[in-house]
Amino acid sequence: MTTFTDTPAPAPVPPLRPHRIPADGLYEGPRILRRTPEDRPDRPYERLEVVPLAATIGAEIRGLDLSRPLSAALRAELNRALLEWKVLFFRGQHLTSAAQRQFAANWGELETNPLLARGDSKEVVRFDKTAAGAQTFENVWHTDVTFRERPAMGAVLQLREVPESGGDTLWADMAAAYDNLPLEIRERIDGARAVHDYLPGFSRFFSAAQLAPFQGEFPAVEHPVVRRHPETGRRMLFVNASFTTRIVGLPEAESDRLLRLLFQQAHVPEFQVRFQWRAGDVAFWDNRATQHYAVCDYGTRRRVAERVAIAGDRPY
Repeated sequence: MTTFTDTPAPAPVPPLRPHRIPADGLYEGPRILRRTPEDRPDRPYERLEVVPLAATIGAEIRGLDLSRPLSAALRAELNRALLEWKVLFFRGQHLTSAAQRQFAANWGELETNPLLARGDSKEVVRFDKTAAGAQTFENVWHTDVTFRERPAMGAVLQLREVPESGGDTLWADMAAAYDNLPLEIRERIDGARAVHDYLPGFSRFFSAAQLAPFQGEFPAVEHPVVRRHPETGRRMLFVNASFTTRIVGLPEAESDRLLRLLFQQAHVPEFQVRFQWRAGDVAFWDNRATQHYAVCDYGTRRRVAERVAIAGDRPY
């Protein structure tokens, strides 16, 4: 004979709480991946073959010899590709330093940086990592020279020599980084300003005595935490771990917490493109709209790069 007994009703399941990723404070879930402003429909390219490498950032341009002069129409279409894809890649160019400078000069006056080693002219910065262990400026997310009142508009980088493996570079789309911030964070930072200083970014490479002479030339400056792109009008996150030291008007602890969260936006893979170099390859990026990170994973093998930067405007 079977005896039936009452079984207790299962306990009600409590509703799930909204969840943040504890490690970095970023929200989980789908990402907003807009490559261009919402009011700009895609248009075909007439003079370029553009091969996308990621969702919102990074495209390879094929069939173009950068050593040849650019017509006005070709320059305009390349500029549109730069604005839409933020970083452009050109395989196997093998440019001379002069040709690299001439290509970059299509976008404006070339910038010099007395803090970095020069190549064969004052506008060329040469990064040479050798078996002897020469110093390199790598493995940190940053936007170039935001410690200047007018940070660089863009840069043209060529790899002269690459290791057999490793030495990739990543770029992050800072418009996507801004779009994906929670509304309450965007409301806090829209209109806020932050201090940028060369000392934190270079103190791991140079001694205090080496850096001291440049303090008069590069005093700390303030930039908006969110800048508008001067050509597209998009809002972009404009703080970086190398040079941004504090948010104006906030207590130090609160500023540090908020900056840590904002810095982490560059680490989101959906906002990134990663490029594996071959000797002679060229990258041209919009420094106003991106951060980048050179991966230092090749030990004592040699990696030689030359960069030319293009002078920029005052962020607003």
